[in-house]
Amino acid sequence: MDDALTRIAAALERLSPPPLPAADPLAHPAYVWRDGVLTAARDFRPVSVDMLHGIEAQKAALLGNLERLASGHAAQDVLLWGARGTGKSALVKASVAAVQAADGPIALVEVAADRLDTLPRLFDTIADVPRAFVLFLDDLGFDAAADARSLRSLLEGGAEARPANARLVVTSNRRHLLPRDMGEQERAVNARDVADDQLALSDRFGLSLGFHVVDQDHYLQIVRGYADVYGLPFDGADAVQWATRRGSRSGRVAWQYVVDLAGREGRAL
Repeated sequence: MDDALTRIAAALERLSPPPLPAADPLAHPAYVWRDGVLTAARDFRPVSVDMLHGIEAQKAALLGNLERLASGHAAQDVLLWGARGTGKSALVKASVAAVQAADGPIALVEVAADRLDTLPRLFDTIADVPRAFVLFLDDLGFDAAADARSLRSLLEGGAEARPANARLVVTSNRRHLLPRDMGEQERAVNARDVADDQLALSDRFGLSLGFHVVDQDHYLQIVRGYADVYGLPFDGADAVQWATRRGSRSGRVAWQYVVDLAGREGRAL
């Protein structure tokens, strides 16, 4: 019986994938936090921060904060919130790359939203590394206030402080990371307490940057910025028709139009 169990265990070990090797935390511009291990991002090629138009105030605020973090100075956790497709995620990655281009010792670490409970282990992994880290949680949202309390505790510091070389940068379509409407039971208990609980998480971010739906002129400005970089001629009416067919105007739609335009011109980007 013991021999049979040994053979079964050995067979299962052969079938299971080997643990991922940990990447050198000083060697790569970006990482993915996966299965409790820092893994080098396969292809980190964000757009140039200069290509992102119409969000100058948000760009300046985020860049300044990341430059302070890379310099070892006090820096804030950041929440980028607002309409979809308005450049929140693109700005985070582009800003990290811009600080790196200026020789800032900083790296991006992408953390999946369903791995929040592993953040203390990530803190331990990078705490003694002589480099700054942007812990990037993209498109984060919670269905209930109770689900957000673990992140709220991490932002507050808890019993064990987060390492000074790491700050969270979160993007969300919701300003407060939680649904605006309250359930009937919540209303019956105490509406003010529920509202305070909903605001408690977003209030933990020292820097909150809003992104809003763009008008037509702003949309065309974004298209022109992309098209000029790649030397692509474009017709404003054609760009507007593209956005109309898509049902929205945003930086994402502008980029998708430029990709389509380059394809029609027989160009690669």
